[in-house]
Amino acid sequence: MTDLTDIVSAVITLLVAVITTFLIPYLKEKVDAEKFDKIKAWTKVAVEAAEMIYNGAGRGAEKKAYVLDYLNQKGYKLDSDTIDKLIESAVLELKKS
Repeated sequence: MTDLTDIVSAVITLLVAVITTFLIPYLKEKVDAEKFDKIKAWTKVAVEAAEMIYNGAGRGAEKKAYVLDYLNQKGYKLDSDTIDKLIESAVLELKKS
């Protein structure tokens, strides 16, 4: 009978290498993208709420503080540059509609 141990071992090693190289990064990217979409959606909700709560011009700082507090309550911690861009994007979308 032929010893297939080396062949089976090589196939398993190849499968592990393929999973590590391609599948894990793909899944990680997909999860990160889904998380970012959720953050973007919550930012839009917070911006819309802030616009309704803080009526009038010159209240941008209050609106931004509201949005930041809302996102922090949801458990989203991002760098300020990313948050600023998300807020600006949500405000732009709100003004277009």
